[in-house]
Amino acid sequence: MSITIKNTENIMNIDLNTIHNVYFVGAGGIGMAALERYFLAKGKKVAGYDRTPTALTEELRAEGVEMTFDESADNIPEDFRDPATTLVVYTPAVPADLPILTYFRDNGFEVMKRAAVLGLITRNSRSLCFAGTHGKTTTSSMAAHILNSGSIGCNAFLGGELINYGTNFLLKPSSDFSVIEADEFDRSFHHLTPYIAVITATDPDHLDIYGTEEAYLESFAHFTELIRPGGALIVHEGLKLHPRPQDGVRVYTYSRDKGDFHAKYIRRQHGSITFDIVTPRGTIRNVNLGVPVEVNIENAVAAVAAVCLTDGWDPTVIREAINSYRGTKRRFETHLKEDNGAGHIIIDDYAHHPEEVRKSIESVKALYPGRRLTVAFQPHLYSRTRDFAPEFADALSAADSLVLLDIYPAREQPIEGVTSQIIFDNVKCSDKILIPKEKLVETLKNRNFDILLTLGAGDINTFIPRIIDALDD
Repeated sequence: MSITIKNTENIMNIDLNTIHNVYFVGAGGIGMAALERYFLAKGKKVAGYDRTPTALTEELRAEGVEMTFDESADNIPEDFRDPATTLVVYTPAVPADLPILTYFRDNGFEVMKRAAVLGLITRNSRSLCFAGTHGKTTTSSMAAHILNSGSIGCNAFLGGELINYGTNFLLKPSSDFSVIEADEFDRSFHHLTPYIAVITATDPDHLDIYGTEEAYLESFAHFTELIRPGGALIVHEGLKLHPRPQDGVRVYTYSRDKGDFHAKYIRRQHGSITFDIVTPRGTIRNVNLGVPVEVNIENAVAAVAAVCLTDGWDPTVIREAINSYRGTKRRFETHLKEDNGAGHIIIDDYAHHPEEVRKSIESVKALYPGRRLTVAFQPHLYSRTRDFAPEFADALSAADSLVLLDIYPAREQPIEGVTSQIIFDNVKCSDKILIPKEKLVETLKNRNFDILLTLGAGDINTFIPRIIDALDD
């Protein structure tokens, strides 16, 4: 396959037939993992670097990825030192001066962003691209599961590991459809050429990249220009966004209760949620959520809206797929649910934006009315904490009890005066505590919580097995 693509860096002419080896810099990211699995499935040799080992890097290593956690270029395997046969893929989350990345750039290798490679792979398919501040992982994975449950299937590159499949990558070479989680970080989604684009939310985020809300919104507006003629844009009702689709692109709206696609007759009973989905092609009746939380009503509507515009329209398949969908890891994932109806419950969610935090808390309270909710939240990034501290405090105030951790820095250096304290001081619930993450297990054991919701995009989820063990003790 020889394709010329234009991206924000330069124009590249890549022939994947001459590429035998692919090296990933930042190989432990969930988005990178999908591409690593794709190239492994294509028979390429795959290796990579990441800063620290995780459960995901161990999975990738077991699947055939050569992995190193030392940033020295001396650790690059010999097979990956030939520029003529090696493609290098990196994520913008890694430092630009990382020694391994510097080696590849200084020695004539083809070095591409993850998003550019994803655009290269999917350019000749009919791609369903899901973008938005939040909701894109669940909606894209739901759509992938629906398509995969039918006859046409899809190739999917997702931001979360589907519990149904144990992977964030689905491969069906005979399918003309791809499902892509379109990430707005570093304007990555500008590399894509969607056939169908879904925009779930445009609440400002990544202001360390964009600077202003206006620039953030402009990035989404530009994304709508990339939809190919004959395709479609599906946008959430009421977003602060002015789309600019090309001529020949159909535009639809969706939401929970209005728009071209919406839900009606919502029924809740004994922990289940059932509703009808109204679409321009007809109404799908008695849809029962496999992951019955309030936010997934709207997520299901968005996923169905995208599938509705493909060859995969089959109300029976759609209904059964939504019921059999088990979610993605770290997206409202239940880790413990004791059987006596009043025992401990532990739910983990990747929520790291104030609106995500708010919706996650609301969903738990709706699912378990009358029970006491303890929230353990780990802020992600100094810049995001600085930009949205009041909004985080307001959202977290809905908890009955709050355990707040220090900021997970990820790719950032500390910012003077920015700590979790600026959130903590403005949280209104009276039962609150601020601790380092090393004290999380001990603190929760001593607090004897009822329902625990762990939130954040850092490493808070890695403490859950120890929390469960402490309860057993």
